[in-house]
Amino acid sequence: MGITLKAARVNRNLTQDEAASLLGISKSTLQKYEAGKSYPDIPVLKSIEKTYRVKYSDLIFLPLENA
Repeated sequence: MGITLKAARVNRNLTQDEAASLLGISKSTLQKYEAGKSYPDIPVLKSIEKTYRVKYSDLIFLPLENA
């Protein structure tokens, strides 16, 4: 079973500001990723995997109501 990007962030007890800083992206970019309005490139995906401690294959990039 997959996990949304937002849920992965919350599981690590990170705010959007904190996560964006750790990932080297803006908060608005992270918000777009979490809302499924845009998608991260490979370097950001690698940072997400490391920061959130999840595998790419376990992530869902759409909100659950759209999945």
